[in-house]
Amino acid sequence: MIISTVAAQRRALIILVLTLLIGASRFVADNFVREAHAAGAFAVGKCGAYGQAYDYPAEASARAAALKQCKGDCTAVTMKRACAAFAIDMKNPCGAHGYAVAPRISSSLNAATRKCYEYGGKECVIRAWACDAKG
Repeated sequence: MIISTVAAQRRALIILVLTLLIGASRFVADNFVREAHAAGAFAVGKCGAYGQAYDYPAEASARAAALKQCKGDCTAVTMKRACAAFAIDMKNPCGAHGYAVAPRISSSLNAATRKCYEYGGKECVIRAWACDAKG
């Protein structure tokens, strides 16, 4: 059986289009899954208390989980495709502290440490950090 050049080209084109459609649908599905689990939260409290949650389906559930871990009078910040860091003063863990949320871990670590010093910390160190895995 001999196939004409035109028929062979049509079959090749159909196969190419189907391959591209399958690849595109997989790309869309992967991005949808990433968006669905791209929320996190970080809670900070007194004397170095903290809680963290990441890769949650919604900011509200991430916030609730972080506050539950923190226990007590805590402040929560949410993050989406980002990182959060919490710095405390090692000389006085119940004193000055700082926290920050930024797109990159290095930025959040630097900002949290800087805020700790701005609030009077003498030996500020990172107590905890978390990144949303999609960030």
